[in-house]
Amino acid sequence: MEKKKIISIEDRIPKLKEARKKKANRRLIFYLTLFFLLIAFVVYLQSPFSHIKDIVVLNNKALSDDTVIQASDISLNENIWMLNRKGTVKKIQNHPVIESVKVKRKLPNTVEINVVEKEIIGFLKEESKYHPVIKDGMIVKKSGIPYKGNYPLLKDFKDDAFLKHMAQELNELPNDLFNLISEITWNPTDKNKYKIELYMNDGFIVQSTMRDFADKMKSYPSIVSQLDEDDKGIIHMGVGTYFEKVD
Repeated sequence: MEKKKIISIEDRIPKLKEARKKKANRRLIFYLTLFFLLIAFVVYLQSPFSHIKDIVVLNNKALSDDTVIQASDISLNENIWMLNRKGTVKKIQNHPVIESVKVKRKLPNTVEINVVEKEIIGFLKEESKYHPVIKDGMIVKKSGIPYKGNYPLLKDFKDDAFLKHMAQELNELPNDLFNLISEITWNPTDKNKYKIELYMNDGFIVQSTMRDFADKMKSYPSIVSQLDEDDKGIIHMGVGTYFEKVD
């Protein structure tokens, strides 16, 4: 019969003490590490390393970076962790040209502002001032957007209802046709309140009507392609379509 080995309690006590000591040391190291990490984080928050050093604006086309940053009310050297992103989004969305916005922290010290602008369909000329008009026909009086000639210039639109109608038609135009338009003047008559005249970037003048304007303009490229390069004049696009040569 095999004999069982008997270990006395006196032999086990040193090993138990050693195991408890190692466990206590590990626990002490854990708490000390956590303590120093907390201290380091507090020091970091109070140091310039946690301050905003750069503000990056993305996807803005009409609005300048400075205009978006000014609307955000974010300042350099603010603490990046004190940034109220929801509050900042609300401030930026108060700008009439902003459709939506996202604000992100990009560590170590950059704030990223990603904006989606409302579609601008032209600039309304009022005396010596130029105001952007967005796709719903709203005139933005204080936009911070300078007129650079890269949008159609809207002239003599003195009735908001007709301006809104024109804006809706322009919003339906394909980009290639939209980019050909330099100026649009509202020329209402007693017989036709919707009459408009366009100056095109390729040198032609178009006389048309706001009614179904986007559909009528779809034939513009094919009409121009049938004309000689030296031909200049007026393309009438109303009930019928024809070209009037001007010497």
